[in-house]
Amino acid sequence: MKLYYSPGACSLASHITLNEAGVDFTVEKVDVRAKRTETGADFTAINPRGAVPALDLGNGDVLTEGVAIMQHVMDSAAPGSLPALGTIARARMAEALNYVSTEVHKTYSPFFRGLDGDAKAAQLGLLDARLQVVEDRLADRDWMAGDAYTPADAYFFTVTNWSKAFAHDLTKFPRITALRDKVAARPAVQKALQAEGLAA
Repeated sequence: MKLYYSPGACSLASHITLNEAGVDFTVEKVDVRAKRTETGADFTAINPRGAVPALDLGNGDVLTEGVAIMQHVMDSAAPGSLPALGTIARARMAEALNYVSTEVHKTYSPFFRGLDGDAKAAQLGLLDARLQVVEDRLADRDWMAGDAYTPADAYFFTVTNWSKAFAHDLTKFPRITALRDKVAARPAVQKALQAEGLAA
């Protein structure tokens, strides 16, 4: 398998998950603006959407969208490591993954297009409201989806890393900060950060 990624982008969550699954894979960096891979390939020929992550499964199939990639990797390479299909625990994981995708990730995105003044203040307020939902949910659980680590934690860790890019203070969310510290300490996370040149 080969993961197409951009350092620190949402593809980091898929990179972490591949490490967690313990599978053999390679990585290839993508310049998402130029739509070229580091070997000079046209990335839109690999993923017509032009976005990372994309996972070449090695059999002619390419899977896109991080939420799909993370679940497929764990279900196929490490069966039984995720909550069982049909259980409330599995639904809670899907709930957490989708909240990160549709509410948290998309709320960070405008900052990368440039915001200032009132627009930036309004977007920061919206982001803090989205994060407060997670902060409150963490009052009765150890991880995003309950009492066990899942790819939702990797995804949330990845997108909240982006706060550093615009000096957004996460310390006002102590449970989120504690969760991020636990995720960061995982060997699979450290390995992915190192590989992407993001390790401190």
